[in-house]
Amino acid sequence: QLQLAESGGGSAQPGGSLRLSCAASGRSPSLYVLAWFRQAPGKERELLAARYVAGDPYYSDTVKGRFTISRDNAKNTVYLQMNSLKPEDTAVYYCAGKFRGSQVYTSWGQGTQVTVSS
Repeated sequence: QLQLAESGGGSAQPGGSLRLSCAASGRSPSLYVLAWFRQAPGKERELLAARYVAGDPYYSDTVKGRFTISRDNAKNTVYLQMNSLKPEDTAVYYCAGKFRGSQVYTSWGQGTQVTVSS
C-alpha cells in the first residue's frame, strides 16, 4: 500500500503563489502515477494534474498554464506549484496515487486546505 502525506497548504492573496508537497512512502512509489485533486465545498473532487516517473504530465484545462506538477523520484515526492491563484482555487487539495495502468486512484493523502482571498 502506498502512503501519501501532503504539506504546504495555507492562505494566499489573489494572484499569489503556493507550493504543495506530497511525500510518498510504502510499496514502490516509482510504480505509481501521482496526482493532485481538489474538492471545494459543495463540489465534486476534480483531478488537476498527474505525473508518472517519466513522460509528460497531465493537466486539466482549469489549471493548465497556472499550475505545474513536478516529481522528485529520488525523494518520492510530488509537488504542485500554484501561480496566479484565484479565489475559485479555494479548496481542500489531495494527493493521490494509482498503480501504473490502473484506472482508479487507490491511495489518498489526508488533504490540505488552500484558501485564496484578499
